[in-house]
Amino acid sequence: MYIEDIPEGNLRYGYTTGACATAATKAALIGLITGNIPDEVTIELPVKKNAVFKISHKRLENDYAEASVLKDGGDDPDVTTGLFIYSRVYMSPGKDIKILGGKGIGVVTREGLPVRPGNSAINPVPMRMIRGTAMKVLNDHGINNGLSILIYAPGGNEVARRTCNPKLGIIGGISILGTTGIVTPFSTSSWKASIVLALRVAIKNSIKDFVFTTGGRSDSEAKKILNGYPEESFIEIGDFAGFSVRRAMEAGANSVTIVGMPGKMSKLAMGCMDLHAHSSSVDFNFLSDIAKKIKMDKKLIEKIGNSNTVSEVMQIINYNNEFINYLKNLIIQRLTEYTNNRLKIDAIIIRNDNGV
Repeated sequence: MYIEDIPEGNLRYGYTTGACATAATKAALIGLITGNIPDEVTIELPVKKNAVFKISHKRLENDYAEASVLKDGGDDPDVTTGLFIYSRVYMSPGKDIKILGGKGIGVVTREGLPVRPGNSAINPVPMRMIRGTAMKVLNDHGINNGLSILIYAPGGNEVARRTCNPKLGIIGGISILGTTGIVTPFSTSSWKASIVLALRVAIKNSIKDFVFTTGGRSDSEAKKILNGYPEESFIEIGDFAGFSVRRAMEAGANSVTIVGMPGKMSKLAMGCMDLHAHSSSVDFNFLSDIAKKIKMDKKLIEKIGNSNTVSEVMQIINYNNEFINYLKNLIIQRLTEYTNNRLKIDAIIIRNDNGV
């Protein structure tokens, strides 16, 4: 597979499950019409670029044709990479084109997603891609029939357990996704979109108190500490603290508890809302000033100012309770100001050596 006119870089681009399903559908439909399923097809992506896909499995029967494309997310850590996305296409009476999900494609069970409950988890843009591509193939061959298209992904149910789908109320498989057709490696926009989606689903299901975690370890620790919260309350926000609390406020949340390790939480206490290392760094003079305010020993204050990492600072102060509480209160103050006092804010700082 290759995408035309994509600039080369250090990381390889991939393609979405929606683009994959569209390519498989085009190949199967051509085979159904002509009796020959092609080895590769070209489709137009929503970003107005063409992509060429190799066809893997082919099957041609009397009443249907099917084809598959190997899902490749490029260098993005996409758990659906390696799945085969299949499309089985039947001619049907009338002119309607019906698109359904089969084995390995999830079913939506909750409000708040772009797809209504009870329907297959095929998002609106991929649905339009599949339908539009199929209509063009029919028109190119002068055919006025309707179609019945079944999209399925063997192994999708197992893979979906490693995605956000169970938390979002999508059961039984993966989603057919993609707004551009292209997977950008380590895309911040896709992570932000997943945060917004998780908030929307939770709010629709009457959850208004959230736990934002800055990474995998803080997420697992938060679930132990705050075990009375429903699973949907926990959202891993990575470095997007400011973005996430703003979106929570806009969505109608009541409260946010932010949970993280000392390094990122120190950045928050300084007022940094983007916690990525490229966007912000810890000022050790800031941390030594906290030590001065709580009247710690002068030698410790000097050591803090000369530290290289926040982990080193925590070892120097031995997680001093007064210091940690001061840091925590600064975080609450910064985020309360950032949201104009429209959210109740709390914070939990996780020790680097386990524990709160």
